Parts: sequence; structure tokens; C-alpha cells
Amino acid sequence: MATVRDVARGILRDLSMTTVFGNPGSTELPMLRDFPEDFRYILALHEASALGMAEGYARSTGNAALVNLHTAPGLGNAMGAMVTAWHNKSPLVVTAGQQHRSHIALEPLLTGKLVELAKPYVKRSHEPLRAEDVPGEILRAYHTAMSPPQGPVFVSIPMDDWDAECDPVGARTVSHRLAPDPEALRKAAEVLREAGSPAIVVGPGVARSRSFREVVALAERMVAPVFQEGVSPLAGFPQNHPLFGGFMPLAQKLVAEKLSPFDTILVLGTQVFTYYPYVPGPVVEGGTKVVHITDDPDEAAAAPVGTSIVGDVALAAGSLFEMLSEAGRPMPPAPEGPPTPEATSPMSVDFALHTLAELLPEDVVVSDESTSSKAKLHKHIKVDDPLGYITSAAGGLGFCMPAAVGAKLALPERPVVCVIGDGSSMYSIQSLWTAARYRIPVAFIVINNSGYSILKSFRNLLGMEGVPGLDVPDADLVKIANGFGVEGERVEEPDDLRAAIKRALSSERPYLLDIMVDTTVPDLLG
Repeated sequence: MATVRDVARGILRDLSMTTVFGNPGSTELPMLRDFPEDFRYILALHEASALGMAEGYARSTGNAALVNLHTAPGLGNAMGAMVTAWHNKSPLVVTAGQQHRSHIALEPLLTGKLVELAKPYVKRSHEPLRAEDVPGEILRAYHTAMSPPQGPVFVSIPMDDWDAECDPVGARTVSHRLAPDPEALRKAAEVLREAGSPAIVVGPGVARSRSFREVVALAERMVAPVFQEGVSPLAGFPQNHPLFGGFMPLAQKLVAEKLSPFDTILVLGTQVFTYYPYVPGPVVEGGTKVVHITDDPDEAAAAPVGTSIVGDVALAAGSLFEMLSEAGRPMPPAPEGPPTPEATSPMSVDFALHTLAELLPEDVVVSDESTSSKAKLHKHIKVDDPLGYITSAAGGLGFCMPAAVGAKLALPERPVVCVIGDGSSMYSIQSLWTAARYRIPVAFIVINNSGYSILKSFRNLLGMEGVPGLDVPDADLVKIANGFGVEGERVEEPDDLRAAIKRALSSERPYLLDIMVDTTVPDLLG
């Protein structure tokens, strides 16, 4: 009879989940025993990096990715990254080894409360009651992760389960799309039809549903400006389109002011709305109407204003397009690019990112953890496809360096660039080793202002003084990269930047650029 290991691997093959991201330990060795030749194991040197790589891979393939962690300590190490995956709504099947079933009652070393530890930042957390239930639980985890809203799922697996005998289990097919209520869409179309000055706010749900085409068509029919949600882990609209109006601010008062010229707001694939610093104000001004479409019932329930419809964004946008007629308003002219910044020494962030934008290939994937430089990155680097941009919606650090590695594994034909701050880079710096070990040619572009500039911006907003721990001088990122087997160079003068970026982008191996920029603290609300 087949073993649990045999049946589980057959299910993983059927689900196209033969790439495993992990950092192994003793309780995971039985899972990895006699590792099949048609599988590949991507070793990360830290569990958070393994989870971040898997998330970048999942977002780029559109399929759930498999992560294997080492019991409670490994899962604990990965929990910060799990928070990011939860907020990013990334489909992951995360496993960890539990101690031997016959041994657990004695609470030996490495016995862990794994199911409880994973909560609440997974959609489901479970340890099968019997060894023979493991393959079915992996299959259930996959379909739970892929069902909207997508997200991580955790399975704890006792180490002796893998050798138990098991009956065959087939990989069932489940349709995960949820159609929105037709009557609710009809009423939404009536509201939009009566709008004199509509606008659209888009978020990551547009990219998750692969609905760029439908949303562009709908926006053009309405001739409505489209704004991207302020911290969106995925692009929601082509940013070189004439209707693209830029990114939303992240403060309540500023959001209401930005939307005040419009009488109707259509929100697609995001919450209503995303905020960061507390700047009180109305959600929207006066009698502005809000129509909200999301694949996440919690986002719908939590919306403070308007009418929410739960369902697939692509299906909803396509239906609204059919119900609406041409608005009859002229299309705005194509937007002009930002002016070329002055070359100064030290370089400005604007100059560094403008130069990078001029050299990026059209099909590039940008993994962004620029943090304090994010507004300037969006000003200079425009993304025009749903796979062209990834970042963290959780607000924590350490995601985008490993995510870039995972994205390049999934999309080997596309160039991948990670734009990251010097402070952010230290959270998952060991991802460089994986990139070097597997010859994954990611260009890591560090915007180095020698500290946590985003915190300095928040400090200034709050009017605080004497806050310690905001400067990180003297970290030699090039030497660190070299130690992991990654080539790199520091760039301090503007005349050297263009050639250095070209070397990074053309390298057939991972390459790190440490770009020293001025330390001017940006306005958090600017």
C-alpha cells in the first residue's frame, strides 16, 4: 500500500505545487526523505525568507505555493512574514513538522502548539487527527488558500505520519470564483449612470482577479479618473493610462479632500479606505456616493460608507461595462512625465529613481520596499500590467527582497528588480544567499539614507524630539552581499549611477547596488 508521503506527493503534482520553499529541521526530514527528481527544493536561510519567496512565487504564478517550516521555532520565525501574506491575501500552503505522535504526550523538545501559534493570521490552522488524513488536509488547505479572499493556510504534520499507509486520494477540482449578485450590480449601474463626476479607486483585488482589461474598459466607458489605493501589494490599473490619477493619500482627511470633486466613487478590489497616520476627517465629503466591489466579505462588512457587493472583480467590472453606455465626456490627454531631477552630490532620491526608471525594461517586475521613498518611486516608475509590481500591504519589513527571488523563479523570462531601503534590506538579507545559490538574477537596488527615514517622517508629523534608534550608519551592504556570493557596488556620485544600474540589470547573476542618497526627511503626508 502507498504511504502518506506517496499520496501527498501525487496530490502536489496534480496541483502544480512541486516547488517547495523551506528551511528544514529534524521534524521535517521525513517529509523530505527520498525527495523526487521532478520536485525542487528552494532553501532559504531563515523561515521568514522562505515564506516571502513563496509569496512572490505564488503572486507571479497565480497558484498557491508550498512552504515547509521547522516546528514551533521555525513557524515563530516566519510569523511576521505570515502577517504580510495574510494582509497581501497571498495563497500559501504552509506546513511544519510536529513531534512523533507516540512521543507528544511526554512533551519532548520541539513539541509545539503549532495550530494555536499560526492563528489568527491564516484562513485555517489544523493538525490532522490521523496520519491517513494528511493528504486530504493538504488538498483542503490548497482549495482554502485559493478561495477568495485568498490567503495562507497552515497544516501541522507529526513527523511519523509520512510513513503511515494510506489509501489513494484524488486531487479534486474546485471553482473558486464567486459571481456578484446581479440585482446588486443592476442597482450599482443605476448609481453610476446618474453620476455627473464619477471616479474609481482600485486595489490589489483587480490584479488578483486578472481584471486589468475589464477595469480599463469600464473606466474608459465612464471616462472616470482612476486612483490606486495608497499601499497596494499589487497594481490595480495601468499607470501610464490617461485616466490614471495617481495614488491615494493614507490619511482620512486627505482621502476625503482628494475625492471631494467627485459625486460618486466606485471602489474595486480594496477596502474603503486605507489609512496610516491618524488625521481625522470624514470618509467622504457631503453626499458623495460610494459603490464598493470586493472579493473579501470582511472588507465589505467593514466599509464605513456606501453599498458593498461581494464577488469577483473581473465579473463585476465586465457586467457594469455591459450595463453602462458611453459617458460622452472627452478623454484627458496623456500625462506628462516628471521633470529630470538635478544631479547633486549626495544624490537625491528623485535623481536615483528617475535614472533607474529610464533604464528599466518595459516588462520588468518591481518588488518594492522603498518605504520612505515610495511616493517618489511611484512618481518615476510606472507599472502597466498586473504582474509588474509587488509590495507588502502589512506595513512590516522584510518581504520584498525574498519576494523578488520568488517572483524571478516563477517568471524567469522577465527581469526582476527589488527596490529597497537600507533599513528594510537587513530584515531578510539572507535572501541574497538563495539568489546566489540558485543563480537567480535579481537586481537589488538599495536606496541608502543610513537610517529609518520613514520613522523620522512620522516623528516629525507627531512633533516629537529625542527619539533614539532611527539612524543606521556604517553598514557595508556590498561586503554583506559579497559574503553571500552576490556581486555588488556602492554608488555615491550621480555621474556613476547610470553605468552601475546597467551592470546590475544586465548581470546573469544577482547583483546589489548600494546607492547613497541624501538624508533629507520626506513629509509623511506630502
